[in-house]
Amino acid sequence: MGAPDGRTPNGAADPRPREIRRGQRVATPAYWRRADHAPSCRDRRVTPVAVVEPYADLARRVLAGPPRLGRTRLVAVDGPSGAGKSRFATHLADALAALPGGGRPPLVHTDDLLDGWDDQFTFWARLEEQVLAPLRAGRAGAYRRYSWVRREFLPDVVPVPVGPVLLVEGVSAARAKARPELTLGVFVTAPAPLRLARAVARDGPEILPHLRRWHAGEEAHFTADRTAERVDLVVDGAPGLPHDRARYYVRLP
Repeated sequence: MGAPDGRTPNGAADPRPREIRRGQRVATPAYWRRADHAPSCRDRRVTPVAVVEPYADLARRVLAGPPRLGRTRLVAVDGPSGAGKSRFATHLADALAALPGGGRPPLVHTDDLLDGWDDQFTFWARLEEQVLAPLRAGRAGAYRRYSWVRREFLPDVVPVPVGPVLLVEGVSAARAKARPELTLGVFVTAPAPLRLARAVARDGPEILPHLRRWHAGEEAHFTADRTAERVDLVVDGAPGLPHDRARYYVRLP
């Protein structure tokens, strides 16, 4: 049995995860509140800032909210690259599909709509024309995915049916222009070194020059847009808290 402070009798950290109850506040390092801030000694104070919450409750919250994009509830999952947006959006889609009578909502990744590295934020007109405008009018949308290998849009069309919920995941998905039609805006954050390491592990070191320019563009956009201040929910994309990540997420203040 571990000691009360979570360490084994010999003083080592107990490797066994402790169960975190739903809605429980936990003590986390205060520097976790800032994704791009490297911790210094003076930052290592401990403050209760994080809450573990279930995706199932968030799914119910979404369905209880008003549809603002025609008959559809639009959920935007935003945040810098490598923060964990795709994972969060997928788990929320799973939770929505698991509700009684619920179907799996379409999930649009904005990376699929970008016309290469130089289209970091200017893709929005494509999303608006092909997906948002049709749904706003009560019609199904459709788009073609961009191939980052072939550097062109693929011929196959991806349908986006009219439904109760649409999830849009990607950098700038919760931008100011989208907010009037959002039922829920989410910002997923994680420390910059970890985000960079995740992206390189996923896509290879050859993308580093593009990625550094990309990260600079993200930082400028989020500063100007003040996205993290204006969304409904900020999520820790690199939580150190023991929990079932398929069923729960960690909310930050």
